Amino acid sequence: MIEVPAYAQGVNDTPASFVDTANLKRNIVGVWGLVSYKVEDKETGKMIDAMGSSPRGRVIFTPDGWVAFNLEGSNRQPAKTDEDRAHLMKTLVAYIGRYRVEGNQWVTGVQTAWAPEWVGTEQRRTISIDGENAKVTTPWRKMPNWDSGKLSRSIIEFKRIQ
Repeated sequence: MIEVPAYAQGVNDTPASFVDTANLKRNIVGVWGLVSYKVEDKETGKMIDAMGSSPRGRVIFTPDGWVAFNLEGSNRQPAKTDEDRAHLMKTLVAYIGRYRVEGNQWVTGVQTAWAPEWVGTEQRRTISIDGENAKVTTPWRKMPNWDSGKLSRSIIEFKRIQ
């Protein structure tokens, strides 16, 4: 497991010296299956089950620096109306881009995304890998999908598939 001092956990500017960056670069490569997706509201501390009890998805990291991220909520059904299609967008997070590892984080230069406002941005994620399991935490931000424009962060767990 990659260890980060307690005072540096979740901090976006953790110096690379605290983390074995080369080890993370090696360990991150592969296909990871979504285990759980929770969202924390910054103001209240409330945990939001934004993707339901059994979300599904994958994140794929290639050795040459590409990441494809596709997560979807529980019990999605084909849309029959425009309202249904709008609801489906609130149960999806998907983007692709080039990534790099900095300390205990991966940073994606987003090239395509389910939310157009993400295209051309950098998305930063803190990650810890323990064997076949990974825990990912996003910075505090306003997500287009949930929490009514309030500051929140996602806490995501993955299991290595290959």
